[in-house]
Amino acid sequence: MRKILSQDEIDALFSAAQKKPATRAPQKKVVACDLRRSSQLSSERVRVVTSLHESFARRLGDSLGAYLRVGFEMNLVSAEQFTYDEFLSRMSEMTYFASLRVLPIDARAALQADLSLVYPIVDLILGGSGSDLIDPRDLTEIEEQIFETVVRVIARDLQTTWAPVLELDIQFDQRQQHAQVQGLMLPQERILSLSFEIRLPESRGTLSLAFPAVVANALLRKLSVRWSYSERTPSREMRRRLRERMLDSRFTADLSLPPTRLPIRELLAIRPGNVLMLSKRATDPIFLNVAGLPSFLGFPVREGRQRGVRIRERIQRKLSPGKE
Repeated sequence: MRKILSQDEIDALFSAAQKKPATRAPQKKVVACDLRRSSQLSSERVRVVTSLHESFARRLGDSLGAYLRVGFEMNLVSAEQFTYDEFLSRMSEMTYFASLRVLPIDARAALQADLSLVYPIVDLILGGSGSDLIDPRDLTEIEEQIFETVVRVIARDLQTTWAPVLELDIQFDQRQQHAQVQGLMLPQERILSLSFEIRLPESRGTLSLAFPAVVANALLRKLSVRWSYSERTPSREMRRRLRERMLDSRFTADLSLPPTRLPIRELLAIRPGNVLMLSKRATDPIFLNVAGLPSFLGFPVREGRQRGVRIRERIQRKLSPGKE
């Protein structure tokens, strides 16, 4: 049976509802975020990036030292991430600036070199001593073409250094004039900047490389994966499963005669049906090769239509120091 509330009861319900304290939603804590610092290189990434490009510095130092026929010392100074605008702000107006094409990503990286390095290098390539003082000026068209060969060596060695981590084709693109460098990358794009100090017998200067975010992120991801694998210690269970898989692996086995030296005259005279006399007796054992390596000595046998080998002994191989 439905109960009909009186006006007094309705007023009492409304009064009770108004007196009930309202539940407050929990307050959210807001923390300021600086997007410019959100993807700073971690200490582990700095370590692997530094290790990789120290190897590049040594490789390029050897290559350019041999190319220029002088002592050429190159050292990594810094590996940083900041905006392209900050990278440009660190450059002087009188400098050499070129773009590198990175394929198949189809992106462009930047190369900057102090003119205090460019002039001596060009002079050395032309047969000079590299010690002549040159007043500050821009490069001539011929000097640009000569230094372009050096930039191609830099791109080649960088590609070779990156190859075990990231397969890319890095090529010289073109010389960029001061008015063109702004449009090479977006001003606020986060780049990976590598700075190197180069020392020649009579001069020194800085070489810098800047990689756009798409290239830098691909390289850092690959380095992170490689670093994690190199740091990972296999567990006992993982080693056991790896051993079980190895035991089920198949290798090619074949029989072969031990090596025999023959004169070329005798080899040239071989014709079908000839009998070639070897320096081994018929009673001597022959090799059983496993995966192309002599592993056992044995004798060929036959059981019906099947052929086989009767093992006589295992061949003991001496391992190189540090190998198991």
